[in-house]
Amino acid sequence: MKNVDQNSFLAGAADAVIEACFPASALYRQFPLLPMHTLRESATRRKLFPYSERHLHCVWQDPGLRPGQLRTRSGEPVIVEHPGIWNHEAGPDFLGAVIRIGPDQRRIAGDVEIHIHPADWNAHGHAQDPRYQNVRFHVTYFPGAESDLNRVPGAEQIILKDTLTANPGFSFDSIDLTAYPYAARADHPPCSLVLQKYSHAEKIEVLRAAGEERLRRKSERLHQSIQEYGAEQALYAELMAALGYKHNKSGFRHLANQLPVEELRQQSQFRPRTAYALLAGLAGLLPNQPHPNGSTETQHWMRSLWDQWWRFRERYTQRGPAPSWQLAGVRPANHPARRLMGAALLFCHAQPVGRQVKDLARRHPDDWADRWIQHVTGLHDPYLSVRASLTGAPRPSALALIGPTRAAAMVTNVLIPFLATMDGMQGVVNRTLDRLPREADNGIVKQTAFYLFGRDASATLYRSAVTRQGLIQIFNDFCVNDRSRCSACQFPHALQTYLSQRCNQ
Repeated sequence: MKNVDQNSFLAGAADAVIEACFPASALYRQFPLLPMHTLRESATRRKLFPYSERHLHCVWQDPGLRPGQLRTRSGEPVIVEHPGIWNHEAGPDFLGAVIRIGPDQRRIAGDVEIHIHPADWNAHGHAQDPRYQNVRFHVTYFPGAESDLNRVPGAEQIILKDTLTANPGFSFDSIDLTAYPYAARADHPPCSLVLQKYSHAEKIEVLRAAGEERLRRKSERLHQSIQEYGAEQALYAELMAALGYKHNKSGFRHLANQLPVEELRQQSQFRPRTAYALLAGLAGLLPNQPHPNGSTETQHWMRSLWDQWWRFRERYTQRGPAPSWQLAGVRPANHPARRLMGAALLFCHAQPVGRQVKDLARRHPDDWADRWIQHVTGLHDPYLSVRASLTGAPRPSALALIGPTRAAAMVTNVLIPFLATMDGMQGVVNRTLDRLPREADNGIVKQTAFYLFGRDASATLYRSAVTRQGLIQIFNDFCVNDRSRCSACQFPHALQTYLSQRCNQ
């Protein structure tokens, strides 16, 4: 009992530290938000599973994410012939799925309902809803207690947790929720009508609250990773995923899991070229041989990489296959093979990255982020910094291995949440929030701003990095999975209630 109480105390203390870094987030959490069909879970459940049902929907729909060795709660093997059609109206999550169950592969057709916990079936009121009468598969992340068995009469319960956690290359954080289908909005979203009554300052206040809440949640998830893997490894995995940008987050995170940062540093003996050979070899991105017409410099460079990779190849290829890479549409400068050199230079510094960031923030609390971006964008390799590809011709000028836009995204999405988990960093985080570098334009930011404020919305509403984060959070909490064309969305009610409270003060 003492250990449980101590762990609870430590968890509560960590929560207090994180919340102090994002004081405006309390406003967003105080809104009368989020009925049972929306995406946020209770505070208790968030500690166990800090993601949404939307994440599970993406896993179920996408064969690249859905585990191949699924089983029912009773242990029978599951073969998904067809996951069903993603339902964007009221009712079950997927319609008309076809699944084979058991060693005899009995074929069952029906609808699929997805929850985090089996008890959510009753908690969400599905048992009395006739639209759910054809549900034959209840897919849940957790298996639930014994009393949850047969929670859905006549349906097979399929469990995701064990098969997902057994895959070292899988992470919910690598799922781009906006890359999957979501329902259409109303022609005139009701939230925009309420927001017309808000002053400019009040609109910014709501966006900032949502943005700080988004950063707070990122900090909570990172804190959980730190508790499990240690600060440097957790930070390494998040920064690696950020280097993968949109298309290759999972590949970079897979490498971070296969080759932990402390092992990378020890095996390379802090030599970036050796670290690069390890990472690129493990990634399957080293060409078997240079182009026959390649320059002498290229041939020498490739030979030196292979000479180093050969020493490690047998040991590391036993850890599993190389990640799969999505290269279509990726600019040559952002190719994973170049980004890995940036990673090698970043993580093979004599001082670990986490310590670098903390020391920089303590010594330069007002401009540490700018200094860190300058450091990262200045990482240089004599060969790859002047080439857009491994075997390409040299360019007249250097090309950053990690560009300023990517470095800025790493500050907002990784380093601020990281510092928020560290005791004594509240003041630094608070001061930095208004000075965060602006990230590149985002389609979801523009789209949500249009929903909320109309075609002629002032760009000053979401000029800052935090308010842009707020637009993304509102979209994820309300818009991305609303099935009612806004008619059942609770955000307009929350906005109206907040406005009434302000007027009565």
